[in-house]
Amino acid sequence: MAELVQHIINGVAAGTIYALVALGYTMVYGVLKLINFAHGDVMMVGCYAGYASAHTMGREHSTSFLGVTVVFLVAMGMCALIGFLVERFAYRPLREKPRLVALITAIGVSFAISYGFQLKLGVGALTILPGASPRAFPEVITPSDWLVVGDPSYPDIVLRNTQVISVLIAVALMAALQVLVFRSRFGVAMRAVSFDHRTSALMGIPVDRVIALTFMLGSALAAGAGILYAIKDTRIEPLMGTQVGLKAFVAAVIGGIGHVPGALVGALLLGLVEEFVVGYGSSTWRDAVAFGFLIVVLLFKPEGLFGRVTAEKV
Repeated sequence: MAELVQHIINGVAAGTIYALVALGYTMVYGVLKLINFAHGDVMMVGCYAGYASAHTMGREHSTSFLGVTVVFLVAMGMCALIGFLVERFAYRPLREKPRLVALITAIGVSFAISYGFQLKLGVGALTILPGASPRAFPEVITPSDWLVVGDPSYPDIVLRNTQVISVLIAVALMAALQVLVFRSRFGVAMRAVSFDHRTSALMGIPVDRVIALTFMLGSALAAGAGILYAIKDTRIEPLMGTQVGLKAFVAAVIGGIGHVPGALVGALLLGLVEEFVVGYGSSTWRDAVAFGFLIVVLLFKPEGLFGRVTAEKV
């Protein structure tokens, strides 16, 4: 029983990180019907922005509450800017083109960001691009065990402060998103654009601004997920966003792409499935089972767990 509880704790902590990234996929798809495959790479940029800000402040300041807040805000601000630039210069010119064109462009943007960050470029002491070498993310939150059940040497259940903080931050960000989408004028505009952007424009809604802000918001959430992921795993590299982005996309599809609560449920399910595979099977099977889980869900629910089948005129 204790082992089961431990796996649930680990699975939920991992699932909340996937959920923040999955929400970005869901928001963009809901508004544009576009799969932004560069989203995981934007998360990677947030990790490096957080890495740079933590190093600039130094260990003494970056480990304080204010320092950790600054790390998150810098990363989220940088990724919001990246999201705006990607939407403005890569996707907006293709908005009226066939969806396949935008999809291929999204893959190209993903490769451009991930492999571009493998270049090493700097001006004097200023590093612009970090290079391909992995880096250890600064210990902005000192790991400690908040709850230990059983023998301290071989505990049955361990609840770490990083897991609790990760879940609390993720839940707070998702709650803020829920309020923004369903309790604000911007949320009303975003839902109107997702229904029909041409009609929304005729009704006076600034469609381009709404879409740009949606990209920025999703990218900022990805940055928050990236910092939480880096705090947990400590190792960051230019290609880290590819795997995390794919897992988050799987979570979004499982929940029903375009459905915000579905993205959360899908991510939690994926995190639990991965943890149970590692705990009761082999870690080498983790990725295979995760994608196999996606196939099983789509066989019985092609629209995802919370998605709805919609008729489309041709």
